[in-house]
Amino acid sequence: MFILSKLSDLVRIPPHTFNIPIQESITNELNKKFANKVISNLGLVISLWDLIDIKDGLLKPGDGASFVEVTFRCVVWKPFIGEVLTGWVSECSAEGIKVKLEFFDEIFIPKNYFFENCLFKPVEKAWVWKPDDDTELYIDINEKIRFRIEEEIFVNIKPKSSSEAFGLEEPTNKAPPYALLASCQSDGMGCVSWWD
Repeated sequence: MFILSKLSDLVRIPPHTFNIPIQESITNELNKKFANKVISNLGLVISLWDLIDIKDGLLKPGDGASFVEVTFRCVVWKPFIGEVLTGWVSECSAEGIKVKLEFFDEIFIPKNYFFENCLFKPVEKAWVWKPDDDTELYIDINEKIRFRIEEEIFVNIKPKSSSEAFGLEEPTNKAPPYALLASCQSDGMGCVSWWD
């Protein structure tokens, strides 16, 4: 679920931080740039782990900052395909269930990845699993749910244009940069309370 990834980057060290140790300046700048951000085809960066190599700083004309090439490792959250996780149901719709974790909420379980004999009840806004004729097991909002990761989806998000930055236009692409598709189709999956 959590992995160490080795990356390289050119870090800009602003002049007002020249009085503190270079390792501390680089760590602060890297955490500002990468922590809680998605790197395409890698995952969600949690934080910097350590610095491996720091090259000499370079200066650019017209900029008082120092630019330092750094190789570092960071902690990345990226569940593997087939991993079983536990989260909470945040939304139920006719298309499926949206699940959230404490730090990530772009997990979706489509209706075709449920148990057989599952149906959506629009009045209750809940999914119901009927394992037999006499039993109805509900999947409600805020229920603790166990699910299996089936697929990762990375989307390249374009930077905001100047008109979008000032709120003049609505962005047309509202897809998250990193999302997970999951399933609830085998024993032990679904609401945790069903199996206790």
